[in-house]
Amino acid sequence: MKIVSRNEELLRDALSCIPQPSSRTSLASCNKMIRFEDISAAAFKIQCGVQKTPCMYSRLSKQYGMDIYLKKEFLQYTGSVKERGVLYLLMSLPQDQQRKGVIVASDSNFSMAVAYHASELRIPVFVIMSTSTAPARVKMCREYGAMVISYGTAAKDSQAHARRLAQENGYLYLEEEDSAVYLSGLGTVGLEMYEQVPKLDAVIFPAGGHCGLLAGSAAALKHLNPHISIIGVESESFPVLQQSLKAGHPTEDQACNNHHFYGDVSGVCFGSNSLQLTGKLVDKVVAVREEDILISMLRLLEYERATVDAEGAIGLAALVAGKLPELKGKRVAVVICSGNLELHLLQRCIAHALTLDNRVCRFSLVIPDCPGDMAKLLEILAREEARVLDIKQERTFVTSELFTIEVVCTVETRDKIHTAQLRNALLERYPTTAWTER
Repeated sequence: MKIVSRNEELLRDALSCIPQPSSRTSLASCNKMIRFEDISAAAFKIQCGVQKTPCMYSRLSKQYGMDIYLKKEFLQYTGSVKERGVLYLLMSLPQDQQRKGVIVASDSNFSMAVAYHASELRIPVFVIMSTSTAPARVKMCREYGAMVISYGTAAKDSQAHARRLAQENGYLYLEEEDSAVYLSGLGTVGLEMYEQVPKLDAVIFPAGGHCGLLAGSAAALKHLNPHISIIGVESESFPVLQQSLKAGHPTEDQACNNHHFYGDVSGVCFGSNSLQLTGKLVDKVVAVREEDILISMLRLLEYERATVDAEGAIGLAALVAGKLPELKGKRVAVVICSGNLELHLLQRCIAHALTLDNRVCRFSLVIPDCPGDMAKLLEILAREEARVLDIKQERTFVTSELFTIEVVCTVETRDKIHTAQLRNALLERYPTTAWTER
C-alpha cells in the first residue's frame, strides 16, 4: 500500500537547506538528503534485528487529563532507541568495511548499540573507554561481544586513541552524528507509532543536543500526517537545541559536557541535518527542570514499572510540569527512549524524587526526656498514618532546657495533602516543630 503524503513539499524544503556534509567523521560519506522512502527502507531492513516495541495506553492518562500512549523503546536489547539507527548504519556498510571492523570511543548508548549489533552481524568491533568509565558499562560492552580497551583518563584521550587505531588498522571510526542512514533508522520509531496508535494528535520526543530521534521521526510522521504536532523536550539547564535553532547553526554549551545524569540529552548539538529538519518539521521545543525529570522517573517506575534514565523520562516531564496545557483532552504519544540508569544513581534519584513529590519529609522537635513522651510522639505519627523511616535522638548537644531531647524524624506520607495534615497535627501538639524544607 502506498501512502500519499500531503507534507512531501515541506520535507523537501527542509532538506534543501541542509549544507554539504563536512569531513568531520568517517560517516560523512553516508550523508545525503533523507526521504520518507529511506525511512521505509530502514524499517524493512532492520525489522528482524530490533524489537517492535509496544506503544501502550498509560494509567497516567487520568492524572494528566489526556490519553497518553508510551512508546517503550527502553525495551530494546541494549535499553536504548539508538539500536535502530546503529543497526541500519552497520547493515549499510560495504562488505569490505564490515570485514575490517568498526571502532567507537565512548560509554554512551550509541557505543553500547554498536557493540551489540556489530557482534550480531559478525563485524569486528572495538570500544575504547576512558579509565573513568563505570565498571558496569565496561562489563556490559564485553558481554555484548566487543573488544573493550581502557585508555586515557578523559573522553578526548580515548577518542584520539580510537582514531589512531582506525587509521593504522583500517577500522571505520564511528561517532554519533546525523548521517541520512542513521536518521532513517531512528525515524522508524515514527512509522511504528503511526501504525500502533490511530488518530494521534501529538507526539513528544526527547530533544537536547542529540536530536536525531526527534528529527528522523518528525520526517516520518509529518510525511504521513502533517497535522500531528511534534514536540521536543530538553533540559532547562542545557537548552542546546533551542540555542542552536535561534542561532541557525549547531552551538555548544560548555556547561553541558560530561553531565552524567542527563547523558545524551546534555550533549553538543551534533549536526546541521538534524537541526534543519527540526527547525522545519518540529512544532514546539520546551524545556523542563531537573525536578520535573526526577518526578517523571518516579511516575514511570510507579505506574509503568519502568526504570528509565533522564533521557527516557524527559518527554513525560513536559506533561508532569504542565508545559503543554494545549494537549488536554488530546491523544498523545510519548517516546520513552532509554532505560540505562546506573544502579548507583537509581536510589539517589528515587529518594530525591520522593522528597520533591512531598512524600518523604523530615522534621525536628524537642520533647521532655521522660518515660512515655517518645511513645506519645509515635502515637501521633501512627494516628496520622505516617510511616517512620528514620528517627534519631540527641541529648548531649540540645540547647534548650535541661532534661529534654531533640528528636529528628524522617517519615513517608501519601502525598502533599497528607503531609500538610501531619504537619498541622504535630504543630498542634509541639508548637516548636521545625520542618526541614527541601
